[in-house]
Amino acid sequence: MTIDTYEILIKGVEAPIKTSLNKIRGSEELSIYEFEVHSDKEVYPSPITLQWKIPAINIKGVWKPTTDFNKRIQADWELDNMESRISIDAPVIALFGHDDSNVLTFACSNAINKLEMNARLREEDNHFYCHLTFFTEQHYSLKDFKVQLRLDHRKLHFSKTLGDVSRWWESFDGLQPTHVPDIAKKPLYSTWYQFHQNLDTKVLLKECEIAHDLGYRVIIIDDGWQTNDSNRGYDYTGDWRPDRIPDMASYVKEIHRTGMKVALWYSVPFCGKKSNAYKKFKGKFLTEDHRWAPVFDPRYPEVREYLVNLYTNALRNWNLDGFKLDFIDEFKLYPDTPLSRKGGRDYASINKAVDRLLTDVIKALQKINPEVIIEFRQKYTGPAMRKYGNMFRAFDCPGDATMNRVRIADIKMLCGNTAVHSDMVTWHPGEPLEIAALQMANTMFGVPQLSIMLQEASPQYLEMIAFYTGYWNQHSTILLEGDFVPLKPLTNYAVQSIVKDDLMIIGVHDEYIVSLDTVTDKIHFLNAQLAHEMVLKCSNDFGDFSATVYDCKGNIVAENTISLSKGIKCIQVPPCGIVQMIRA
Repeated sequence: MTIDTYEILIKGVEAPIKTSLNKIRGSEELSIYEFEVHSDKEVYPSPITLQWKIPAINIKGVWKPTTDFNKRIQADWELDNMESRISIDAPVIALFGHDDSNVLTFACSNAINKLEMNARLREEDNHFYCHLTFFTEQHYSLKDFKVQLRLDHRKLHFSKTLGDVSRWWESFDGLQPTHVPDIAKKPLYSTWYQFHQNLDTKVLLKECEIAHDLGYRVIIIDDGWQTNDSNRGYDYTGDWRPDRIPDMASYVKEIHRTGMKVALWYSVPFCGKKSNAYKKFKGKFLTEDHRWAPVFDPRYPEVREYLVNLYTNALRNWNLDGFKLDFIDEFKLYPDTPLSRKGGRDYASINKAVDRLLTDVIKALQKINPEVIIEFRQKYTGPAMRKYGNMFRAFDCPGDATMNRVRIADIKMLCGNTAVHSDMVTWHPGEPLEIAALQMANTMFGVPQLSIMLQEASPQYLEMIAFYTGYWNQHSTILLEGDFVPLKPLTNYAVQSIVKDDLMIIGVHDEYIVSLDTVTDKIHFLNAQLAHEMVLKCSNDFGDFSATVYDCKGNIVAENTISLSKGIKCIQVPPCGIVQMIRA
């Protein structure tokens, strides 16, 4: 099946709108089309869809940016479409085969505005019907609209076609990623899961000292620093005064003495009804009917100015190193959102106003500190968000090692050089050591984040954390920049590999046979499971390797020679241990 053998249909066009779809470059396996919409006068277009179909041949699953465990084939009658906009997901879908190869990866250059897309099986003819639908949320008029559609049938591993889509997005004006400072690539300690809003500054300062000794270099002080209210609510958001830490500048200075950089959490859209800001900006919200708090309307220039000043003043006055800017996805159209560009609003489009807000934020912050770090979390980790954020974190999955692994991989395939962080690792204090180690072992292909009370951890847990964090720090360059391939998406990437120069690191997360078709002079196996052995299948005779086997605390339990001869090879390794091999 090649691109030129099927027809792309344009559906939903109504007068006076005219459309065109032209192939601007490409081959039988990879083509790019330009889709244009034009009207001689300003109109509010009805939804317009681009649709095509491909035979359901050798398709095992469908990859989308945030489907987590649900990468199975969907029928055309069962599920809603995927939505993409500036702060939700990314406009790309990949259909992959039974060998993880790409069948079709299709993507759109429209990274700001909302669109709906899907690839679903129709049982009547056993074809996948693929589509992109524009203007499903068109609350402002337009005369011209232009996007590109990229269709990739190349028989590569699907992760490679996704990586190429990411680089394609980077080529567009207005989608160039922001600078990623070195500190964005360092292990991070977060206050959230162990403190929540009940921050104790003395305890936290001691935590910073321990975390630094373990190899962590950044702390995010999460929700709670701005209020003495501990009800897990957002009634007091909007003012962002450090009520719980009144002399924030001095406290940041104390943390800096421990060797840690400091970032603060802000829930960007929320303006609680008990804040002074709520009174000031009454009538300038996207909605007040939100389960947590009224949502600022970024289409007002004074709202944007207020938010930008909050962060620039905090950066300058408190000598911060960065921000966790949260809940960006709540900037959206609500049933009671006022429409149009009037009443003081200088944008009609919410998405374009968000783009303006975040552009202003990152420019203002980098003017003060070019190395400032900005963390965003899924689902707002798409191509547009790379313009403003240099750290993308897996969406919250406390205690769920498998989900953390999957979410790290899903972000990593699309985010280029933007630093990918795990969700914060946490566990019950009574968790057996090897099972707790699973949380660390499953985050190794992203930057580790930790959120446990270190002062209450036993020595063996601290040894385990130090071992994994030390290993990550030692090999961070390859883990962040290497050629990353997550295998078996429908088994939640049970095997992952990454290669750079002469080192290959393979993560084994379940009891699967690991196929080795090529090897490097150095190979590390992460036994990120509770099994006491790993099974390898070598396609050739790769020779002898000197091996050092570590347990999850970093103790050497064996040193021997392992022959990677053709056929099946069983390697003994403790649960959550690491085997480091070098060619003899």
